Amino acid sequence: MLVSVSDRTVVVKIAGRATFTSSCDFKMLAQQIVEKGCQRFLLDLSDCLLMDSTFLGVLAGAGMGWSARNSAGGHPRIELLNPTRAVAELISNLGIDPLFDVASSASSMLPETTSPATTEQHSRAEISRTCLEAHQTLMGLNPANVAKFKDVAQFLAEDVKRLEAEGAAASTKAAETPAS
Repeated sequence: MLVSVSDRTVVVKIAGRATFTSSCDFKMLAQQIVEKGCQRFLLDLSDCLLMDSTFLGVLAGAGMGWSARNSAGGHPRIELLNPTRAVAELISNLGIDPLFDVASSASSMLPETTSPATTEQHSRAEISRTCLEAHQTLMGLNPANVAKFKDVAQFLAEDVKRLEAEGAAASTKAAETPAS
């Protein structure tokens, strides 16, 4: 992901595959964009080959958050610039396309001065929690998605519960172990 911020406009370019591995970073970036009071959010998808369901769920959540925060101020929804046919079909098939404005342009809106989005190491529990929330978002937005994702969501909920229990047990054990 490449990011450019200028004049209260944010342009994020996603190249390659947008998957669960980049979902946590995109979620954090979207939250920061809202917090900074940006008025325009462009997502350049001209080089995005594919989005998995987790990334699509995180994108949908970002779209809902952006719309809720900015609708009172008359700001537009997140703009998807030049989505590939495959990505546009995925967005439409999941019924999340009403959350976004789609624009076409002969060139990228990304200015010359860009920087890579910061990436962080995320724990398995955090990744699983993000995956679960993303799938819950997709199911909440479109009842047709429930049949597609209910088993995945159930598996992820169990995985999150297990990972959090393991993390709590490890923290307790570490606290009880005397320092040498």
